[in-house]
Amino acid sequence: MRTEGHDLRHHGDAEVRDDGSALVDLAVNVRADTPPGWLRERIAESLTGLAAYPDGRDARAAVARRHGLPVERVLLTAGAAEAFVLLARALKVRRPVVVHPQFTEPEAALRDAGHTVDRVLLRARDGFRLDPVAVPEDADLVVIGNPTNPTSVLHPAASIARLARPGRTLVVDEAFMDAVPDEREALAGRTDVPGLVVLRSLTKTWGLAGLRIGYVLAAPETIAELEQAQPLWPVSTPALAAAEACVSPRALAEAAHAAHRVAADRAHLVAGLEEFASDGLRVASPAEGPFVLVRLPRAAAVRRHLRTLGFAVRRGDTFPGLDEEWLRLAVRDRVTVNSFLQALDRALTLARHSDGGPAAR
Repeated sequence: MRTEGHDLRHHGDAEVRDDGSALVDLAVNVRADTPPGWLRERIAESLTGLAAYPDGRDARAAVARRHGLPVERVLLTAGAAEAFVLLARALKVRRPVVVHPQFTEPEAALRDAGHTVDRVLLRARDGFRLDPVAVPEDADLVVIGNPTNPTSVLHPAASIARLARPGRTLVVDEAFMDAVPDEREALAGRTDVPGLVVLRSLTKTWGLAGLRIGYVLAAPETIAELEQAQPLWPVSTPALAAAEACVSPRALAEAAHAAHRVAADRAHLVAGLEEFASDGLRVASPAEGPFVLVRLPRAAAVRRHLRTLGFAVRRGDTFPGLDEEWLRLAVRDRVTVNSFLQALDRALTLARHSDGGPAAR
């Protein structure tokens, strides 16, 4: 789906398919070396129950306990992407607004459902920070990510809560919030914000993109509307087992530890990237997610050269509000990052030569 030159259905996994399958992956925002062994074992154990229809009650109750909510405020979904489709199809809205740059599936789902979508574009010169005043007062559905993919901006919870209005549904995509130390600025579990809908994904931190599991937190009447739009048994038995396992105390402790490790690895990546400032490279900062957004001249050529050097990164021009000078980089361990930075140095040199520019570095 293309709108105004942006391919809303292009995602990072396209960079590592087919001829990209052997590349070192900095394009997909799934934590490396996941799922862990104990989680694979829990999922494997669930396979003995495949003859029975899925029963999501225990998993739903576990998610509710994790956020201190009644089960009536929880809906399990086949990944956060299904939740966007349910919202687009089930809710009766007149003027949906999507705050960009952000994950493009919410807008794509709304357009597929026949809605005309307005955009609020956050600007690089403002650090891609949210100004609640920029959102039209008559918007009755507002979608924003926090931390935002691809900018890695973590908006203050108070700023997002200011978007709430009577008669407005406020959708906050917190798919990467568990990668933020202490989940600061999270709205999940809040019941005092009118019209709040929080989406969570278990695929990023736990490496379950192929299993499809996420959930929605919202008022009971909103959950009921979304549930009516779901097909029967929408979440598989293995995915339900994963959901229950990933909100256990053991898993939450492991995720918290991983969030601090990601923060340290991100700082290492950003420090390395800043060494290329003389090449015109700029990091969108402060980055708070498990990925960083960078702007650099000849980014498209640099990305192509990185592929020949064995690395896949995410192009940025498919995100509304960005152009071909932007790239998104997933945070990886220090050894991988050091190898990538060496490749980036070479790719920048090759891009300069291909443009007829002076040799450098």
